[in-house]
Order: sequence, then C-alpha cells, then structure tokens
Amino acid sequence: MKKHNAVLLTGANGFLGKYICKEITSLGTVCTLGQALTNDYILDLSETVPAFNESFDCVIHVAGKAHMVPKTKREEDAFFNVNYTGTVNLIRGLQQIQILPKYFVFISTVAVYGKDEGLNISEEAETEGQTPYALSKIQAERYLKNWSDENGVVLTILRLPLVVGHSAPGNLGAMIKLIKRGLYVSIINNETRKSMVLATDVARFIPTISGVGGIYNLTDGHHPTIKELEFELCSIIRKKIRFKVNFKLLKVMARVGDLVGSWFPLNTYRLQKLTSSLTFADARARTMGWKSRKVIEHLNELI
Repeated sequence: MKKHNAVLLTGANGFLGKYICKEITSLGTVCTLGQALTNDYILDLSETVPAFNESFDCVIHVAGKAHMVPKTKREEDAFFNVNYTGTVNLIRGLQQIQILPKYFVFISTVAVYGKDEGLNISEEAETEGQTPYALSKIQAERYLKNWSDENGVVLTILRLPLVVGHSAPGNLGAMIKLIKRGLYVSIINNETRKSMVLATDVARFIPTISGVGGIYNLTDGHHPTIKELEFELCSIIRKKIRFKVNFKLLKVMARVGDLVGSWFPLNTYRLQKLTSSLTFADARARTMGWKSRKVIEHLNELI
C-alpha cells in the first residue's frame, strides 16, 4: 500500500464513491468533490473547472454517469458532459495547482469493450464500445492517458462490470425490486453468466493499486449465472418467482416493453443483457494483489 499525503475523491456521495470514501482514509487526508453540500469542494464538474486551494498526492475520480439508456439527444449528451467534459474540467483544475498529483485513479467500465457477449475478455481487447456511456468513458480514458504520459502521473484505470452493494443501481437492483413486488419474469433454466464485483472489494483494492498504475478489469472471479442469482435472491427475500417463461415468449414481451415505455418490467435491451453471457478476465489485477469474494455469497448484504 502506497501512503499518500492528501487524496482528492470525486463522486464521494455516489453509490460506489461512498464505499471508496470509507476505505481510503488509510491513504491520507481525504478531500471530496461533488454537488452535495457535505463535500469539501461543492461544484458540478460537467459545468465548472474547480479552483483548488491545495495540492493532492493522489486523485481518485469516481464521479460519472451510468445506469441509463438515453432516449433523446440531450440524454446522450449528458454522458459526455459528465464523463468526458467532467474529467477534462477536473484536470484543468489540477493543472492550475503548482504541484500535480503523483497518482490518478479513474473508475471506468467494461462497457468500453463494446461486447454484448463473450467469455473472459481481457484488458487487451480493443475498446469498441459505441453507446454514449461507453464512448464517453473511452474518450475520458484516452484523455487521461495522454495527460498522464505528458506529465509523469501514474495512472490507474479500473474497468468494472456490474458493481454490487447495498441499494445497488442497474440491472441487479431492478431484479431485486421486481422479485420483492412479485413482478419478476424468469427465463426457464437461464444459465447465462455475468461478471460482477462487490463494491467493498473494489474500494479495498484502491489503496493497494493506486501507486502502481495500469489498466485492470475487476470481477468476483465466479461470474454467477442468472439462475444462481434468482435462487439466492428468492431465498433471501423469501418470495417465489411467479412468472416463468421460455425465451420465445419473453422475446415477444420485450417487444411490448419497447412500445409501452420504461414502466414495463422488460424490454429488448434488458432481455439482451439477461440472455447473453458476458464475462471478463481479471488475471492481471490478481497478479497485483486483487482479492475478491463471490457476489453470490454476499447477496444478503444488498437487501
């Protein structure tokens, strides 16, 4: 673990940021940046270049936009405003300080690979993502890489799959809510596998990897099946799945969801996510001390 004198954390009030904030106190004095009034620097990075009155040994950039399928040009632009422009504005603010940080950690996503299916995709894969979310993260990664190379800053990029924790956003959070309400639709014998990772494990790894640099996928190493997740969640919530259908019927239901809107529990995008195995390799991180717990064994922490 590399000890830092002062750490800047963006997005400390977000889902993952809260976990990271708890774990990085061992790195040094932590200052936070975000829109909530509890932050040390209160601002919107997508609109403002921060004016820092101190220097930082390490910056951990977590603030970002995700978990949304844009339906308008304005919603698409929001990804670039937050994920790319926000990153550029952060760097511009840091460059106004006499001393640049030695270390920079950027929270990215496996969405940059642009894969809808595949097994054990490594960091060597091309970044071919085409969604606004993926493209905005790709642009931010490239910008940071150029900046860090030019200025001798050690850059660590963590590409994360579905991040799991209490009140998690995204597909797993939606699954939990639907099971609780008795509205979840299960695909019979769905053996689709997905990479996931516990938010706490990601947070605990940052003090270890922050002084090293490099690009790393992080997963739980198990990649549970949808069938496993359904079984465990139903056991914890103590509810049975009422609706079990075969894939052909579910495909028709998904098309209905495309037509009627977001209130419907299923659409083509979500169905594709649920029925295509997509896993990522994290061997590179494990050589650097990455240790993970199986998400399937800690689902009770989410409810």
